[in-house]
Parts: sequence; C-alpha cells; structure tokens
Amino acid sequence: MSRFIRLAAGGLLIAVAAGSYLYFNRPEFTALRQSTDDAYVLADFTNVASRVAGVVEAVLVEENQVVNKGDPLAILDDRDLRIAVQNAQAAIAVNEASIKTLHAQIERQDALIIEAQAAIASDDAVLSLARANEARMRELVGSGAVTKRGFDEAVSTLGTATATRDSHVAALNAARRQLDILNSQLDGARAAHDQAQASLADANLRLSYTRIAAPISGTVGQKAVRTGAYVTVGTTLLSIVPLDKLYVRANFRETQLARVRPGQSVRIVVDALPGQVFAGIVDSLGPASGVSYSAIAPQNATGNFTKVVQRLPIRIRIEPDQAGVDALRVGMSAVPEILIE
Repeated sequence: MSRFIRLAAGGLLIAVAAGSYLYFNRPEFTALRQSTDDAYVLADFTNVASRVAGVVEAVLVEENQVVNKGDPLAILDDRDLRIAVQNAQAAIAVNEASIKTLHAQIERQDALIIEAQAAIASDDAVLSLARANEARMRELVGSGAVTKRGFDEAVSTLGTATATRDSHVAALNAARRQLDILNSQLDGARAAHDQAQASLADANLRLSYTRIAAPISGTVGQKAVRTGAYVTVGTTLLSIVPLDKLYVRANFRETQLARVRPGQSVRIVVDALPGQVFAGIVDSLGPASGVSYSAIAPQNATGNFTKVVQRLPIRIRIEPDQAGVDALRVGMSAVPEILIE
C-alpha cells in the first residue's frame, strides 16, 4: 500500500508539474483576461489661448470651476480694436461717397456723348449742304454764272463745316475714352469698397476675440491668466478638462492583443479609489507602438540584438452614469482588465 501511495503521489506531482509548466508557459494571448498596470485616466482637454494681444481687463472664472461651452472666461482691453473698427467704417463711407460721385460723373459723361453725337448729326446735315453748294458753285463758276468770290465762299463754308464735324468727332471720341476711364475708376472704387468691408469684418472679428469664451464644457484647470497682465497672441490662459468624457489609455504588451477587439467589456480599477470597479468598453487600438513615435527610433541592426516586447496603446471608454465616476481625475493610475469574448 505504501508503494502504491508513493506511486500515486509521484504521479500527482508529475501531473501538477506538467500542468504548471503548461499553464505558466502557455501563449499569453490565450488568457480570457488581459490586464496591465501601465494605464492612466485621460481626457482630451483644451488649452484656451488668446487670439489677440492686449491687457487682461477681467478674469471671470476660478481654478477648478465648472464652465459650459460659450461661458465668458476673460475680457481683454478692446479700445484699440474699437478704433480699428471705426477706421474701417470711415473707409467704407469714403468709398461709398466716391462710388456715388463716379456714378454721377458717368451719367454726365453719357449726356456729353449724346450731345456730341447730336452735334455730329447736325454737322452731317450742314456738311452735306456745303458739299452740294460747293459742287454747284464749281459748275457755275466755270460757265461764268457766278463770280470767283462766290465759289471761294462756298469752298470756305465746306471747309468750315468739315472742320467743325471733325472737331465734334474728336470730342465724341474723347468723351467715350473719358467714359472708359470713369468706368475703370468705378471698378477700382468698388474693389476698394470690398476691401474696406473685408477690413471692417476683420476688425469686428478681432474685436470679438477680446471676449474669450469657453470652447467646450468642462472644469477649469491650470489657470495662468491674471487681471492686468499683458497677453500676446497664442498665450495659453487656462485649460478646460471635460471630466464627463474621461477615458483610459492602457499600454498592453503586443503578445496580449491577438484577441483584443473594439467593443469588448473592460473592468477598471483605479488606484485612487480602492474597492471600486468601473465598467468600460474597448474603444480602439492604437496604430503604432509608443516607441514608433519617438524622435530617435531604436536601431536594432547590430550584432548584439535583444528582443524587447513592445507595448501598444488601447483606448478604453469609461461608461457614463456610474457610481463614483465623478471622482475620477485625469492622470490617475488605473488597472484595466479586458474580458475576452
């Protein structure tokens, strides 16, 4: 019996050893739970910066204050920009007056052209009569029916009529060219008016930037703006953290990800809140490992190569409306456990 017991115990030890070997050396991706402690609570917070330079006239929020999208955060001194708006409005008024003047000049020029055309029509009638009279006198002077003086007067009248018509034709051409000039000036005035309107729109837009509003809803953090301080364009004034849109970024080993898919359930434990478990969903898998984004990528093409398991980021969405979720803060350490289906 003792020999049988010894054999059974030995067999049991061998089975336990073999089972332990198989369990601890199984491929990591076969586990029904995949977890990591390389994970943190994050949020896509927004840094609020000034879009114009100026002196801070008032700060309307405090650190850690909850704000809604569109709430005023700070006000800059806007006197310089109001003057710019007034200058743009004055430029528009000047251009509108110039356009009205050019319209009046064009109407007057159209009347001058009509007047010149009428004068030419009258000249044509006078010239036709002078030509006929000159031709008749030419025939009569040859027969001695009229004196040479009479013929010379007819020739002189024809020349005067021709010169008068030529003068009126030249005046008509000049009037038409002047009309072209006025139309060109009108086009330029309209372009200047459009430019002045664009300047006014830009001035009004820049003026609106002196009222700095919250671009998203969230909690104010890292407030650096102070009343009376001078800020330049791009100066970060504060940050807004949307605590209602928290997520966990977990860096899993590449050997854990063979069966991880978006939509799988996740249990999340946060170090700062012991004993509490949050529910989450795998939102997406990162496109590259963290080292792939480094400025100087590692070069492993050497004789002494040591393989290092890489980690890839997984974005885990925290389900809303859970008990205690309002106590979560960005940066907290977490331990997510993905439930493989």
